Amino acid sequence: MKLSRLILLSAIGVATIGTSCNEEKTTQQENEQQEPVATTQEDCQPIDRGTANSPEQKSTFEGQTRACEMKSETAYDVQVLAKNLEHPWAVEPLPDGNLLVTERPGRMRIVSATGQVGNPIAGIPKVDARGQGGLLDVALSPKFGSDRMIYWSYTEPRQGGNATSVARAVLSEDRSRVEKLQVIFQAQPTYNGDKHFGSRLNFGPDGMLYITLGERSDIEIRPQAQQMNSHMGKIIRIAPDGKVPNDNPFVKKENHLPEIWSVGHRNVQAATFNDQGQFWIVDHGPQGGDELNLVEKGKNYGWPTVTFGEEYSGDPIPNAVTTKEGFVDPVYYWDPVIAPSGAQFYTGSAFPEWKGNLFVGGLRETALVRLRIENNRVTGEEHLLKDREQRVRDVRQGPDGALYMVTDQKNGELWKLSPQQ
Repeated sequence: MKLSRLILLSAIGVATIGTSCNEEKTTQQENEQQEPVATTQEDCQPIDRGTANSPEQKSTFEGQTRACEMKSETAYDVQVLAKNLEHPWAVEPLPDGNLLVTERPGRMRIVSATGQVGNPIAGIPKVDARGQGGLLDVALSPKFGSDRMIYWSYTEPRQGGNATSVARAVLSEDRSRVEKLQVIFQAQPTYNGDKHFGSRLNFGPDGMLYITLGERSDIEIRPQAQQMNSHMGKIIRIAPDGKVPNDNPFVKKENHLPEIWSVGHRNVQAATFNDQGQFWIVDHGPQGGDELNLVEKGKNYGWPTVTFGEEYSGDPIPNAVTTKEGFVDPVYYWDPVIAPSGAQFYTGSAFPEWKGNLFVGGLRETALVRLRIENNRVTGEEHLLKDREQRVRDVRQGPDGALYMVTDQKNGELWKLSPQQ
């Protein structure tokens, strides 16, 4: 079926793009590189994203990169609910239609469904907001309706450095403060750096909390993504109270941290479950190596041993290959990168055309990326909201079926995407 171009109605002004951080850099050498071709269908074209950073690298299987471009028929409106948010990092819809929003300097606020921005919620512990750090993700307890518990990740300042920690607390009845605060997870080791904190939080259908962690970027700590006595570069699975589930894959293995669920990640800032209970992540790769992965218990996803892409300098990743037995190949990868942050499988009824599609925020791409996934393979890709030229940091589905996004900049915005009336 031939798809018509989507109708785009909005009055959002174009904002200046902030300086990108390490995982969002790219080097373009258009005169020296070739266009990669890796599509799965005849008579289709991938999105024109320019030349690859690593054109000599070949896909492991057909359709692993540059899937066919698709175009929505759905007409939609975008409403700017709030402006002047300082580097917002996460948006979490509340059951009543209001929205929890985090700002990286250390503030959490409630924005009403009509766009009224509340005062900072009191009781949030101090964060280390240098570089990519600060107050990061926020998630509601699966029993939020009865326990009013919220969970958040943050860069915890510690003696000798910092690391990602996760806290939980009860949101007061008037929603002005948090009470009964508990720190339920502290990533180890502490490291004096300002990059790659990961930090997405997801409750699975099993009721467990899944935490994504980066490997802290620097060459000296990067190998810990493959070391089992470190939380760096791992996905963590814990109970809501912070206890380690007995069925975690490495609970009984010597010199293995029991919280670890999967291994070999670089800096996962996009993660979500689909309605089949599968856990999908989109990892910030090196230059030319962002990747979509289907995460399974105990598996190794390769970084920094197995990866697409190259260093930001243009040098190869030391001793790395793009595929290797014993490591999980990415379902999909981007070269050049989109710089993924925030992810949501669409399950609502407001946009029937998008049912089951995966939406991913694009920082470097300044877009909302839509992926059609069939039989665990990407069969179509669309980049929405490109004309706004703003860094999409997070995307969540609200109880009304609308999509809510925050844009990562000094004067960040909160958007609501809903069907055109």
